[in-house]
Amino acid sequence: MTTILITGVSRGIGRAMALEALSRGHKVIGTARSDDDFGDLKDRDGFTPLVLDVTSRDALAKAAGALSQPVDILINNAGIKGPSGSPLSVDDMDGFMQTLQVNALGPLMVTQAFLPALKKSGAGKVLIVSSQMGDLNADTGNIAYRTSKTAVNKIGRALATELRDDGIAVANLHPGWVRTDMGGSSADITPEESAKGIIDLAEGLTIDKTGRFWNWDGSERESW
Repeated sequence: MTTILITGVSRGIGRAMALEALSRGHKVIGTARSDDDFGDLKDRDGFTPLVLDVTSRDALAKAAGALSQPVDILINNAGIKGPSGSPLSVDDMDGFMQTLQVNALGPLMVTQAFLPALKKSGAGKVLIVSSQMGDLNADTGNIAYRTSKTAVNKIGRALATELRDDGIAVANLHPGWVRTDMGGSSADITPEESAKGIIDLAEGLTIDKTGRFWNWDGSERESW
């Protein structure tokens, strides 16, 4: 039975991914920042709640050290939108730094912490929920969020290179424009549609596909 660790399952795409994975018979370890954030996920068969902050090295080390079973798939999903504004208009630099810490360094620290569990799997996989907004283009709005996703794209590609010899495949992905608190009510797809596509990607990811960037629907992005 596959064990999937998903960060940020309190709502939105993360919660939808947890439910989708459980519906397929997978075991799910889901993280949130407080016990109250799990809601009724805690009552689902096959779900294990894990309270932690993805930016806390101490919390990650404690959680990973208490985990005895292998992790087959790690999905780095936890993220924040951060302050709005262009490079010259954004003034919340503390918020900017927090966005980088959660969205870029968070996936790196989570992967570092749970790497021993991924190696126990024998064919571990790491997925990073990024965004097409991380593309190196001329757009200036939401610069904190865009910069964080550009950074995590580089981290994902570097991890793919470094983990190839361990047989661990790594993929960055764009989850689509999703109707969540972050995406807004006019977005294209539901969290459930995005989640289904992402779990499909996770199940089908192999080492020969490592280091690529995917859309939620399984199509590959050429530029990122």
